Amino acid sequence: MSERTAFRSALIVLFSLSMTVFAQAFAEERTTMDPRLVTPGKLTVGTGDPVYPPWMLNNDPAGGEGFENGLVYELAAEMGFDADDVVWIPQTFDQAIAPGNKPYDFAIQQISVTEARKQIVTFSQVYFQPEKAVIALPGSPLEDATSYDDLRAARWGATIGTTDNDYLVNVLGITEASIYNEQVDVFQAMGSRQIDGTLISLPTALFVTAVQVPDANIVALLPPDENDRGHGLLFEYNNPLVEWVDDALSVVIERGVVENLKAEYLIADPDLPFITQ
Repeated sequence: MSERTAFRSALIVLFSLSMTVFAQAFAEERTTMDPRLVTPGKLTVGTGDPVYPPWMLNNDPAGGEGFENGLVYELAAEMGFDADDVVWIPQTFDQAIAPGNKPYDFAIQQISVTEARKQIVTFSQVYFQPEKAVIALPGSPLEDATSYDDLRAARWGATIGTTDNDYLVNVLGITEASIYNEQVDVFQAMGSRQIDGTLISLPTALFVTAVQVPDANIVALLPPDENDRGHGLLFEYNNPLVEWVDDALSVVIERGVVENLKAEYLIADPDLPFITQ
């Protein structure tokens, strides 16, 4: 056999092996052994550390009790994964929304889909759009608010970089709110009467008023911000898994899973005033 013939034969073998590997990888896409997963055979999910009710109960994502981990386990089952094959990766919120490589397939952490964030990470479809809740201590002027004008007359506090602060500015037109680095600082300012109240998503407000600041109350609800599309699953930018996860998420939503989880974990007082203008 000439050197040219041997070389050609080697190329044919290499090409055949490459095509076999490619075909096998393609055949495994959208299965639990999808090679595009961080760890084939596992669904790796990022979330907060710690995690809080009603999103996840008992600071235990793997426990499956809560709105977000309940949704993840339903989604995992739809994608073919057993519950034991879901792996949780703790992270901070800032780590989640930062650009760059992610050590998980997607993250779930009450992350709002915004145009700015979409420039550096990729989102699934929106699975939940929370209303906003006004939180105040007894005696605050916000207790008697019935209009946006009443809200604008109050002293507000918010956490820097949040969609809650964006709501104050873009929806209510409040540009002089006191801005704090951490949410706990907002609550401390409210406790010392430096501010009249704050604004956060309704599910978070349920936990805050039950556990973190039990003296505070939800005094009103506000409609969602149309510029804040709601919560989505967060992926590394241009992650090829998005379409598969999105298709499974659509099935889960159509089955009524999100509505059932909302009814179980995200219930508010139906008599709360709803301020729309």
